[in-house]
Amino acid sequence: MESRVWIHPRMANRHGLVAGATGTGKTVTLQSLAEQFSRLGVPVLLADVKGDLAGISQPGGDNPRVEARVRELGLEADGFRYGPCPVTFWDLYGEQGHPVRTTISELGPLLLARLLGLNEVQEGVLDICFRVADDNGLLLLDLKDLQAMLVHVADNAASLRTRFGNVSAASVGAIQRRLLKLQDQGGDRLFGEPALDLADLMQTDEQGHGLVNVLAAERLIQHRALYATFLLWLLSELFEQLPEVGDPDRPRLVFFFDEAHLLFDDAPAALTDKVEQVVRLIRSKGVGVYFVTQNPMDIPDRILAQLGNRVQHALRAFTPREQKAVRTAAQTFRPNPALDTEAAISALGVGEALASTLDADGVPTVVQRVKVAPPGSQLGPISAEQRRRLMAGSLVAGVYETPVDRESAYERLRDMAEQAARAAEDDAPAAARQRDRSPSRRKAQTPMEAFVVSTMRSLGTQIGRQLARGVLGSLFGGARRR
Repeated sequence: MESRVWIHPRMANRHGLVAGATGTGKTVTLQSLAEQFSRLGVPVLLADVKGDLAGISQPGGDNPRVEARVRELGLEADGFRYGPCPVTFWDLYGEQGHPVRTTISELGPLLLARLLGLNEVQEGVLDICFRVADDNGLLLLDLKDLQAMLVHVADNAASLRTRFGNVSAASVGAIQRRLLKLQDQGGDRLFGEPALDLADLMQTDEQGHGLVNVLAAERLIQHRALYATFLLWLLSELFEQLPEVGDPDRPRLVFFFDEAHLLFDDAPAALTDKVEQVVRLIRSKGVGVYFVTQNPMDIPDRILAQLGNRVQHALRAFTPREQKAVRTAAQTFRPNPALDTEAAISALGVGEALASTLDADGVPTVVQRVKVAPPGSQLGPISAEQRRRLMAGSLVAGVYETPVDRESAYERLRDMAEQAARAAEDDAPAAARQRDRSPSRRKAQTPMEAFVVSTMRSLGTQIGRQLARGVLGSLFGGARRR
């Protein structure tokens, strides 16, 4: 007996999972889900890690496999049609989409420490930098602000020790080296102003279709920590800024987290706990989070238990570990007496899946073997010219392209250093000043003094934003300040 499985719009904010081995159809399933949410008027955010999700911006058709699947499933009788979705392209590097930025303060010390791969001692020093900046009203907007702040904290380590603890030059140097490495990866482009306004992600077009926000991540995914940290920051900002709405008739936004295993790789327990908290509570703010990964075992059990809507594509079981993964995946579904779930997972073809969703009362349905309906938009990438035209006509064209650099910690500390130098020079006796200027009597710079001079001369200007701490930063970095 033929039956149909779908995600009830009112239950879509109860989160979900799309899993399966490479080449089994996860990308098509993701695109199909995103398209259907958009046509319901729900904005969508997804990362395009391979470049082939950009086709959602173009009408489909002329694809023999799609046409055959439409006929096979009888979708034309249900009103299936080819058509594009309204799309805005974003890109941390500003190449394949509009630039997307945040500030150092908004990212917070916890996520920044994870991004830089700091140990516990180094993370403590970073937290001291944030605390000192907060206490002195110094805005940490971009990397040059943080670099200058680290120098300031190191120079004043003795006076800070009694309040915050020891600040070693070795820890400061290690953090500075990690920041330079982040710059080499292009990560400095993430920080500055104008910072992303979340309202720009939650728009609809004139037909009432939800905007599909496509983050171009082909380059970003090469830097795994940066990719995972950026998406986690977005999730935490949504959690913090959106008001409570309970259980609306449909989500306010659906967030697809592709390559979800990167979020939890080497993540400290404190961070995993907070991710669990955000996933559990963000439902009441009308946001659905869908993790996309190869294996359900990539997701911690506490988070996996909160994912009510599940689509499982084929898993291959050649090794003992893979066989265990198949058993684990089968056990996450509500059993169906008419289906051997474990055997079916290994036997699924491309475009087939096991699916279980929540009914109107929030109860998981029994698992069923299904064929995934294709999207009506184009499968595969688009041309550079098509992308350029879409960017030029988007709702945010021209809003984020030009960076802004306002006065922040770097400028304030530079001015303070210059004022102190002038005051010292004015107070010194003329003879002493002349003697000090003599090459034979000039005092040698300490390594830290030389670093300060080099930093202040070489740091480039970037862009900034008001002092604010994201939810994960505020939970671990002290009170939020605005």
